[in-house]
Amino acid sequence: MLDKWLAATLDEASALNDSTGPSPHDAMEQGRLPGGRYRIHGEGILELTPDTVAKDARSVVISAGIHGNETAPIELVGELLAALETGRLTLGAPVLVILGNIPSIRAQSRFVTTNLNRLFQRDLDLAGGEPDRARTLMQSVDDFFARHPDRPLHLDMHTAIRDSRYPRFAVVPYTETQPSSSWQSLAAAGMQAVLLQHQHSWTFSHYSRHYHAAEAYTLELGKVRPFGDNDLDALSDMRSWLAALAEGRWFSSEELGDLRFFQVAHELMRTSDAFRLAFAENVANFTEFPIGETLAEGEQRGPFIVQDAPLSVVFPNANVELNARAALLVRPCAPPDSP
Repeated sequence: MLDKWLAATLDEASALNDSTGPSPHDAMEQGRLPGGRYRIHGEGILELTPDTVAKDARSVVISAGIHGNETAPIELVGELLAALETGRLTLGAPVLVILGNIPSIRAQSRFVTTNLNRLFQRDLDLAGGEPDRARTLMQSVDDFFARHPDRPLHLDMHTAIRDSRYPRFAVVPYTETQPSSSWQSLAAAGMQAVLLQHQHSWTFSHYSRHYHAAEAYTLELGKVRPFGDNDLDALSDMRSWLAALAEGRWFSSEELGDLRFFQVAHELMRTSDAFRLAFAENVANFTEFPIGETLAEGEQRGPFIVQDAPLSVVFPNANVELNARAALLVRPCAPPDSP
């Protein structure tokens, strides 16, 4: 049933033609799986509830497809659901599985009208498909954490649009309070770097961290590729973390290993049509630029020039909407202590 739910959610035509399984439109459809039960709360929203909560269980939100062309996380979700349904894994923790931007997943595009991953704010007053979806997903997270408040965790899985010096990295949303952070779990899951945000950004992981004090991460798991072209072997450690979370098992390493930490130092914003990034379009994430290098031009306040210490660029994109972020500029930092 769960594999048919996933297939039907990804392919509207199959949802309309398949009468043997639940449609993604069938809110509140429910059933059994080994160790627990499932319930469909709406299109792309699936809750798994264990019969018995394991000792080390956390309340986990696992989301993918917030950008529709980022397919590797969706394939990981499919593997996880298949393992649970066939009994290779036994459900031991409450899990909310979310497929984010359904129309853009079906169209294999980053978004339809606007970037969904900038809209997760409770006083959002925009209209349209993606703002409406953001409101639906925020409510689903609110309801889930109200039912399951213990040790909340949100893994929002993505892939990046470009190559990266560290292909697998975690972005930690900013908040005034500091929920505990599982650096050792990130290391065990194969993450290579951690990027600490410096201000509110209203991403999906930020929503859970800011409004629910959840441990939350945006996880970048390689580069954007079509369905079937992803190297899931490179994500085997991430697969193991998802399995452990679903079963309510402890998952961590003793050491941080080669995990690197970075802090955002500046944001480059596209505030005019004349704005441009002063480096190659295909530059990789975490590429470092020396003091004196010009990184952006075309703004009234003049060019942005690296000062004081070298800066590395993450998520550069000069073609974003006006008044949107065109790049993060980051510097190495020490691992923060968890409270």
